[in-house]
Amino acid sequence: MDFKKHTLDNGLAIIGEVNKEAQSSAVGFFVKTGSRDETREINGVSHFLEHMLFKGTERLSAFAVNEAFDRTGAKFNAFTGEENTVYWAAVLPEYLSEVIKLWTEMLRPALRKEDFEIEKNVIKEEIAMYLDLPHFDVMEKCKELHFRGHPCGMSVLGTNESITNLTIEQMRDYFSKRYSPNNMVLVCAGNFEWEQLCSLGQAGCSHWQSRENSRNIEFISGSKEKKREQKANLTREHICLFSPSVSQQDERLFGAMLLAVIIGDDVGSRFYWELVDKALAETATMQLGAMDGVGIFCSYIRCSPENAGRVNEVIRQILEEIAVNGVAEAELQKSKNKVLSLLTIRNELPMGRLIDLGRNWLYLEKYRTIEDDIDSIKAVTLKDIRELIKEFKPWEFTRLSIGPSQGI
Repeated sequence: MDFKKHTLDNGLAIIGEVNKEAQSSAVGFFVKTGSRDETREINGVSHFLEHMLFKGTERLSAFAVNEAFDRTGAKFNAFTGEENTVYWAAVLPEYLSEVIKLWTEMLRPALRKEDFEIEKNVIKEEIAMYLDLPHFDVMEKCKELHFRGHPCGMSVLGTNESITNLTIEQMRDYFSKRYSPNNMVLVCAGNFEWEQLCSLGQAGCSHWQSRENSRNIEFISGSKEKKREQKANLTREHICLFSPSVSQQDERLFGAMLLAVIIGDDVGSRFYWELVDKALAETATMQLGAMDGVGIFCSYIRCSPENAGRVNEVIRQILEEIAVNGVAEAELQKSKNKVLSLLTIRNELPMGRLIDLGRNWLYLEKYRTIEDDIDSIKAVTLKDIRELIKEFKPWEFTRLSIGPSQGI
C-alpha cells in the first residue's frame, strides 16, 4: 500500500491509497455536509441535492449520466447522512479516468428548476415510504427526542412540509456554500496511477471557488426523555434507545465500538441472550454512532406489545449489571474477533478502503492503515471498557417507543 496526498490551491484535498495488486479501483467525492448543517426551513436539502446531481449538468442530461456510467460497467451510487454526502464508484482500472471525469463534471450540476420540481415529488414519496417502516420511524423520532435543539437531531430526509416549501434558490444557495472545494475530499483506492488522479483533479476541480464553512460540533448528553406513541395498524412494539458516546475524533472510538458489540451485537451479545434467545424480543441490537464532536449508542428492539414492559425491565437490568460488574475478558475477546473480521473482510476490496480512507480524512485529516485499526482494536483493555461505561452511563438513555394502542 502506498498513501499519497495533495491539496489544490482552492483547498480540495486529494488522497489515495495505491494498491497495484488490486484488480479494481474505487473513487469518490466526500462532501462534509448533511442534515446537521441545515436549518429547519431547508431540512432535507442535502439528501435532495444528492438526487439532483444525477439529473445532469449543463452539458449532460440525466440519461447521458446514467449511460456514461453504464458504458464503463461501474458500480456507482451516492448516500447522504447526518454529516456527509458521498458520491462513489467502483470500476475496472482502465475506466477509472473516465469515471473521475464524469464525477468532477457532475459535482457542478445544472440544478434545473424543472428537474427540481419533478424530483421534489420523488423525495416526498420516499419520505412517505420510510414513515411506513416502523423501524425507521422510531429511530428518527428517538433521534429528534434525544438531540432536542441540537442539529444532529435533524432528519436526513426532511419533512413533507420542509420539502414542499423548499425552493430551487434555497438549494442553489446551500450548494454554493457547502459544496466548496475546501469542504470536500477526492479519494481513490486500489489499482490506479496517482499522477493521473492529481492531473484529473486539477483539470476538473481547480476552478471551483472556496467558501467559508462552519459546523456546530458541541457535545450533548441527550434529553434522557421517555416517550411512547401509538400508531394504527401496528402489531409489534418498536423501541429505540439513545445514550451518549464518543465522537469520531475520540481515541476511545474502538473501545466504544467493542462495547456496543458486547451489549447489542445481533448474535451472542447480552441483548441477544437475554431478549432474543429467551423469546422476549424478535430483534435487539445496539450500534455505535460516532459523529463530529458527538456520539451515541443506538439500540433498537422489536417485540410483542405484551412483552414490552418485561423487555424494558430486562434492558434496565442488563445495563445496570454491566455498570456494576463490567464485562468479562472472554466477552471482550469475542467482540474483538467480530470487529476484526468485519474490518478485514471489508477492507480487502478497494471499495471498503475508499470509505475508511475518506471518513478518516474528513474527521481526522489523517491516514490510517488497516494495520493501525487492527492494532487499536487489539489494544483495548477491560479497564478501557470500564472507564467508558463509567463516563457515558448507557443506562441513562432517551427512549421512544411506537406500538399499538394495547401496548404498555
